[in-house]
Amino acid sequence: MTDNQWEILKKVIGGEKAEPLPVGFIIDSPWLPNWYGIKIVEYFASEELWFAANLKAINQFPEVMFLPGFWSEYGMCTEPSAFGARSSFPPNEFPHAHKLINSADEIESLHQPNPETDGLLPLMLNRLKLLQSRIEENGHKIRFAVARGPLNIASYLMGTTEFLTTMMMTPGKAHVLIRKITDFLKDWLDLQRKTFPSIDGIFLLDDIIGFMGEPEFKEFGLPYFKELFNTDVSVKFLHNDAPCKVSAPFLNEMGVNMFNMGIDVSLTELKELTENKITLVGNLPPRDVLAAASPGEVAEATKKMLDDLIDKSRLIVSCGGGMPPGVKTENIVAFVDTVKNYKI
Repeated sequence: MTDNQWEILKKVIGGEKAEPLPVGFIIDSPWLPNWYGIKIVEYFASEELWFAANLKAINQFPEVMFLPGFWSEYGMCTEPSAFGARSSFPPNEFPHAHKLINSADEIESLHQPNPETDGLLPLMLNRLKLLQSRIEENGHKIRFAVARGPLNIASYLMGTTEFLTTMMMTPGKAHVLIRKITDFLKDWLDLQRKTFPSIDGIFLLDDIIGFMGEPEFKEFGLPYFKELFNTDVSVKFLHNDAPCKVSAPFLNEMGVNMFNMGIDVSLTELKELTENKITLVGNLPPRDVLAAASPGEVAEATKKMLDDLIDKSRLIVSCGGGMPPGVKTENIVAFVDTVKNYKI
């Protein structure tokens, strides 16, 4: 993100009005490689192709805040790989981290990773080191320390059903696992911040909180996320595009000040659930509208989304979740132009 975009983002989080309304998208490997014209595995394997794809996006859509911006990642394999999870990288499909823990009895002996040396983490960090000067030469800076959240990682290490079952049947062992992952994430986020002093934001992605009832969320989610977001950065960004009605009222208590949701709840309802204390990033339907509709239909749906929202403060106009596969340039242009010309 540029200095100007970062300042606008902080002002919006502080409740100041921005005109035109700011536009932002989470972009990563599900969308960017194929949009650029390469295979997903090529995007991961070549730092030059990775950089070129990200550079094309920021140059083609200069009005858009791309979040987190020049995201160095290996899909869902990123953090699980540090624990030793086997990773598969099909040529042009999403990578996959294989289950590592076959029984809750194995949790105690789980390796505690060192983010400086383990799994794919040194590779993604060094990709940013090698390209930092070129990112900055193009007017952008590395702004976020990024990681999947503790529950998301646990679900990959155990399997989602197995992890949720462990929470219900042997909660003590689930806490041991979440504690190990949270401590690892603290180290990982701290390492990113120490490596790049320009970082002034934390971005966590965790959909598993969307599959919990309130008692389970308050026990297994809330305290650990409070720890992770309890740090001195300006932007504390959470992504959860699974159902969020249970967790949304607790976002402020978690320490979150910016939230990207799915499409199961409207922006108006989220304003009420969060008491308008949280900047919302959303929430045009990503697959059925932004990817599948015509440019005219995208423009119409975007205008309706904004018309339906009375209070447009603390808003980054986006889709619900990250940019999905298959979104065409003309649909993004239609979205951006509609927001840019919208009269508040």
